[in-house]
Amino acid sequence: MISLKKLLGKEEKFFDLLEASAEEAEASASLLAKILANESNAKASSIHDIIQTRRKDKRITQQITEELCRTFVTPFEREDIEALSIALYRIPKTVEKIVERLTICPARVPRESMQRQVALLEEAVGAVVFMVRQLRKGIQVGRIQDANNRLQFAEGEADKVMLALVKELYNGPFEAKEVVILMELHDLVETAVDRARDAGQVVFQIMLKYS
Repeated sequence: MISLKKLLGKEEKFFDLLEASAEEAEASASLLAKILANESNAKASSIHDIIQTRRKDKRITQQITEELCRTFVTPFEREDIEALSIALYRIPKTVEKIVERLTICPARVPRESMQRQVALLEEAVGAVVFMVRQLRKGIQVGRIQDANNRLQFAEGEADKVMLALVKELYNGPFEAKEVVILMELHDLVETAVDRARDAGQVVFQIMLKYS
């Protein structure tokens, strides 16, 4: 099997940085799940940790940009590295927005409903982490395809959950202001899932390009 490393250079640092970025995205989704589970002593610390996770991922993204400027040989095209880096960063950035809304939200937050969405977000981000880790292992389209299928399934299920949540909001015991606020929260979680899908699509396209 021909590896991308041998084919296009030996710059392992880009694989390291992209994997680190994906892992920060995964950490942010897990922390959001903890907040919604309302685990004892987890809420305040998890909110702080999510903010730190986003900041750490931003530093990783900046480092990737700097390395691209300094490095002559890259494991795959610079535009692809940059696109994947930006796509990964958008996941914890969106999760941080969700947490910000949760901390100021005056409405009754239906935790169980959001937990269904966030469980699918965790599944989607987990698939993305797996896909990113495969990049350094070479051209393995089959394994990437399987993970991408899991990602697409999670995104499709998230759409179904979102539709059910909208129905609950429209028919539940909520005031008009609460419906608007909660709709924004659910939309943000759906957006986070979409961000994971976008990152996975970049990985899949990279693998197809070099297969």
